[in-house]
Amino acid sequence: MPIEDTRAHNHGNINLCSQIHFVLLISRQGKVRLTKWYSPYAQKERTKVIRELSGLILPRGPKLCNFVEWRGFKVVYKRYARLYFCMCIDQDDNRLEILEIIHHYVEILDRYFGSVCELDLIYNFHKVYYIALLCV
Repeated sequence: MPIEDTRAHNHGNINLCSQIHFVLLISRQGKVRLTKWYSPYAQKERTKVIRELSGLILPRGPKLCNFVEWRGFKVVYKRYARLYFCMCIDQDDNRLEILEIIHHYVEILDRYFGSVCELDLIYNFHKVYYIALLCV
């Protein structure tokens, strides 16, 4: 079941409430460092999703925007050092809010690990996953 951001507010016709379908952390080499699925995907479909999004996001240049359309959804991503933090949301959800959520998650990881790096994610997977549950 997708989660809803509890900080969401409705200002007129603008819907700031975002449903996150999944979260992916991918290295620049295309290795998956973390996945969290909030919508039901079979294992075979998850593998296909990761392959498709890696092929879509990793080759993009740094001057391109951080949003890509994919299968009727919007994928919001941000690169920090050697890692891509990606979140999939509905087409009409607030993309800037998701960028803020990603940035907030990275700040929390930085505070916890003291300048988080890819090795922190690899060797402390359970802690990173737990923090993801609390943040997102």
